[in-house]
Amino acid sequence: MRQTLLEIKNLSIAFKYEDRYYTVIRDVNFKLNSGEILGLVGESGSGKSVTSKAILRLLPKTSSKILDGEIIFEGRDILKMPLKDMFNIRGNKISMIFQEPMTSLNPVFTCGDQIMEAIILHQRLSKKEAYQKACNMMKLVGIPMPEQRMKNYPHEMSGGMRQRVMIAMALACNPSILIADEPTTALDPTIQAQITELIQRLRVDIGMSVIYISHDLGVIAENCDRVVVLYLGAVMEIADVKELFANPLHPYTQGLLACVPDIDRDVERLPCIEGNVPHLTEIPEGCPFATRCSYADDICRTEFPGMYGEESHLVRCFRYK
Repeated sequence: MRQTLLEIKNLSIAFKYEDRYYTVIRDVNFKLNSGEILGLVGESGSGKSVTSKAILRLLPKTSSKILDGEIIFEGRDILKMPLKDMFNIRGNKISMIFQEPMTSLNPVFTCGDQIMEAIILHQRLSKKEAYQKACNMMKLVGIPMPEQRMKNYPHEMSGGMRQRVMIAMALACNPSILIADEPTTALDPTIQAQITELIQRLRVDIGMSVIYISHDLGVIAENCDRVVVLYLGAVMEIADVKELFANPLHPYTQGLLACVPDIDRDVERLPCIEGNVPHLTEIPEGCPFATRCSYADDICRTEFPGMYGEESHLVRCFRYK
């Protein structure tokens, strides 16, 4: 049985909007096991990136606050750690591939310097050793002529190349947890396949665990062991990836899977989930999905459902109470 490496317990987060705080993450609970790839899926605005940034305490202090919950890593609550301890975790034990490399990379430093910084800081290598390791990391993620690319600034590289630099930075210190926030969005299909294969290989080689954030259910199906389905800041369903795709229980999960193109399905138009993700000022009191669910009744609109079912397959829906 795999050991639990990271556990999020009852996490609730609020964001400030027009002088008032609104809850955007609500009672989130899930575990990440050692050597596991855990997928986080959901539409834009579901809370995937906010949850992942909370793990590294990267949320803006002036406009967000943790209302409740714990994030347990190595027996300690990350949310209560002194900042000096967090510096030892960020980029070292827990790394993150950010969604937009152009805004995540520093424009006034070369790409090589930015990869070397984490290596020198956390692995205590000399500048010469760090340079060689940074070159090796560039080769590992498929960047040609790494010695030349080490001297390039972010604006001198394409979007795909910048994304690979971000991946090289995240993997440079052999983290025990990698948070991959849409890691292949800016890459062409061939490089996407190479990067996902690289992540899979590193999981085996260094025992790395991965939180893989994506809206692409095909990528999730191919790469993940378990899946957490998020909607409007709440966990809707958690299950083994094969179980989730074979037997989705929550109406939201069913809707997401119905939207996936299938060459064997003879339809003129793909089905879609009616409506849109509500604005944070319009989050419903009851089930977050009640306003878009064809099964919703009075209790769904007034009460927040718990998680029901077995531990191997949990769903937040009164139909399974």
